[in-house]
Amino acid sequence: MNIGLGLPISDPAVLLDWARRAEAGPFSTLGLLDRLVYDNPEPLVTLAVIAGATSRVRVQTEVLLAPLREPALLAKQAATLDRLSGGRLVLGIGIGGRMDDHLAANTDIRTRGRRLDEQMAVLRRVWAGHPYGDEVGPIGPAPARPGGPEVLFGGFQPAALERVARWGDGFLAAAPLALVGGLIDTVRAAWTAHGRSGSPRIVAQVNVALGPEDVVDDARRAMSAYYAFTGRPEYMVSGMLTTADGIRSAIGQFADLGADEVMLYCHGRDPDQVDRIAEIL
Repeated sequence: MNIGLGLPISDPAVLLDWARRAEAGPFSTLGLLDRLVYDNPEPLVTLAVIAGATSRVRVQTEVLLAPLREPALLAKQAATLDRLSGGRLVLGIGIGGRMDDHLAANTDIRTRGRRLDEQMAVLRRVWAGHPYGDEVGPIGPAPARPGGPEVLFGGFQPAALERVARWGDGFLAAAPLALVGGLIDTVRAAWTAHGRSGSPRIVAQVNVALGPEDVVDDARRAMSAYYAFTGRPEYMVSGMLTTADGIRSAIGQFADLGADEVMLYCHGRDPDQVDRIAEIL
């Protein structure tokens, strides 16, 4: 079981400290959220800096809101980061459900799922080295990983789960434990129905905060602000794990469901959490 860390977004200045500590610890991956109309660092830019400050850990968007972006440029950006990081990029992708993000990007929220499918066709074509179109040649550079960086899809609706089998390499299961098992079963069934060999990689996610009361309170405030758009931020905050036993138990339950990796997502800024979490693992 691999264990990754989701990075806090409230203070970009601390992220390199987080990254260097994680690199020295038992962690496999560093993940970063994506929003447009929010006070967060842009994930591809930030993960490029983090990749340059590390040599081992993977860097993962969790999830990149692809429909907000132009596909040819996204393909080039992802391939460049994958190449420069030595194949350490994991491109977690989702459609995004915040109206303000789509208004700022001048994209139609009603067609975001269809747009993502069209984008994936472009991304796969570009990463394979094929011409972009009839009058446009290939777009480089070639990614380090043949065929492009690993792509994981997040989501809960049937179309999102089926997209894993059509375009992806795995599933980002960012859902409560009570729901994750059914989502994973649906993804695996779609994988088989599409004639895919092997099995999808399953990456689970759980929100955590470990440390003194002020650290936990900081995490709760940041998480509540991030999920305020839902109208039920207290529901999301209530699922945050704040004890060593709780975190270890969740990891064990995700392992029982067949997860390949668990991302422990931290909303609190204190980088000492990296060392505390490493100790309980």
